[in-house]
Amino acid sequence: MKIVFLIPLLASVVGTASWAQGRIYRCGNEYTNTVSEAQAKNCKLISGGNVTVVQAQKPANRVAAATQPGQRVDSADQRAKDSDSRLILESELKKAEARQVELLKEYNNGEPEKLGPEHRNHQKYLDRVAEIKASISRNESDIDGIRRELSRLSPASSSSSAK
Repeated sequence: MKIVFLIPLLASVVGTASWAQGRIYRCGNEYTNTVSEAQAKNCKLISGGNVTVVQAQKPANRVAAATQPGQRVDSADQRAKDSDSRLILESELKKAEARQVELLKEYNNGEPEKLGPEHRNHQKYLDRVAEIKASISRNESDIDGIRRELSRLSPASSSSSAK
């Protein structure tokens, strides 16, 4: 009877030992479980936790070829890219300006309307006012940045359209 209980216990111990991961060594940014390779490269043994390594795929050659410095871009293609960039920036500027109007309306010169729980908890109200003020400041800097980008595009697009 004791043997019947001992066999499944022994099988589970042996089974979990075979599932355990062997020793893993770290060699800079590389990992290995080969002892001879680890000793040759002066790798360090990693203790605790399992290591999962995923091989990265190399980028397509088309991307590398398109960004080579010696390659020239057709002026019509460049004008189209500049035009697209300008349209995107203008739409982002409109969105940011609309958001700014909403924030200023909500801020109400530093005295926004109190919401439900803020009538009883004044600190919640003060926190919301500070958050609105920070959002207004962030949005203003976003608008300034978009306008700077648009001003950088203006000279190039006006000179290219004059040709």
